[in-house]
Amino acid sequence: MRRCIISDIHGCYDEFNALLNQVNVDPGQDELILLGDYVDRGPKSRQVVEQIMELRQTHGIVVIKGNHDAMMVKALMNDVEEYDRHWIRNGGLQTLGSYVEVSFDEEQIDWTAYTEAKQWIRAQYEHHLRFLDELPLVYEVPGYIFVHAGVNPDVEDWHNQPERDFMWIREEFYTRPTSITETVIFGHTPVKHLHDHADIWFDPSGDKIGIDGGCAYGAQLNMLVIGEDGSIQTFHVKKGESGQGSAV
Repeated sequence: MRRCIISDIHGCYDEFNALLNQVNVDPGQDELILLGDYVDRGPKSRQVVEQIMELRQTHGIVVIKGNHDAMMVKALMNDVEEYDRHWIRNGGLQTLGSYVEVSFDEEQIDWTAYTEAKQWIRAQYEHHLRFLDELPLVYEVPGYIFVHAGVNPDVEDWHNQPERDFMWIREEFYTRPTSITETVIFGHTPVKHLHDHADIWFDPSGDKIGIDGGCAYGAQLNMLVIGEDGSIQTFHVKKGESGQGSAV
């Protein structure tokens, strides 16, 4: 069984399916592991959420929660302007547009239309919001920890770290040794901030692997494949490269 890991799809539905096609992923045979941030910034967040919901139901794929997934739920399920503005600043309007097919100007938001759109999504897609809200924060197998953002080296047992760290931690994690035996595979921080290109980043110390290729920023969507024998391969699809329809 191969383990096929992707993170930070961010509404890049076409590239997601092109990558699944390129690697010939079979969720019935391979273990597909998704590390969060299915929504925001990209154009087809609704389609991505629908596809991964179906894949989890039919094939039991692993779906981890990311900070953008949590932001979306928090904004849409509450009427708190602070939550709305935080989500909007981080690509929420593109997600909203994938559900209601209405364009919003981030500089001059029609708050009445925005509120109506929120209420409509709550009514029509409550199952999407519940799905995202109930996602786990981490997945462990022998030798590996799969998480959206990382683990906190300052917490003696990372299992007990604050929920926020699973979804938001950055420098405290990727600039320091983890002091744990497992390799941490994570997204959240685009790898261009970890080295000078968009390919998967392997920490020189060997304790962590960053896979966020920054597709939503115009770079690429990465996949890490761990073979049955422990071998590692990397694949990617550039932003704008896509196949026809859904891959699986």
